Amino acid sequence: MRYWNIICVVILLSACTNSNWRTASREPAGIATLPSEDSRAIIEFYAADAFSWRGWFAVHPWIAIKEKKATEYRVYEVIGWQVRQGKPAIRQYKTTTPDRYWYGSKPKLLLSIKGDKASKLIPKIQAAIARYPWLNEYSIFPGPNSNTFVAWIGLQVPELELELPLSAIGSGYAD
Repeated sequence: MRYWNIICVVILLSACTNSNWRTASREPAGIATLPSEDSRAIIEFYAADAFSWRGWFAVHPWIAIKEKKATEYRVYEVIGWQVRQGKPAIRQYKTTTPDRYWYGSKPKLLLSIKGDKASKLIPKIQAAIARYPWLNEYSIFPGPNSNTFVAWIGLQVPELELELPLSAIGSGYAD
């Protein structure tokens, strides 16, 4: 029995390619259109495997919004450590590259809407973000967490027709 425990530990540790979040890649993945190349409004939802061993089971999602003719995207995501520091769970920032690796994990594009439809949905998304009910709460399981946040937006703006992967643990918390 002890032999199997050691093997399991070795397998788990060897599978964690990013043991240090400080040195894990945060480079752009080359998925997003640069704002200088497309003046249309853009809404994109991304998800990447969660950091370290958590990535075997769960993803971390985020939303990127670019208004028509904007030179940057505004990215929205929920981060647990901010709550532990007394800050709101929602983090937002501006960038020209919203498709960065999530601490070593390449993101996948879950949804992309461009043009007039995006222009019409952006105010609805922003209003849903402003009404997010778990602004000062975070729990890896069962939620609320980053997946709960993105699921909440999808429920509030059904026109998005957002589908989250099964590994979006905590997305059911928003129901």
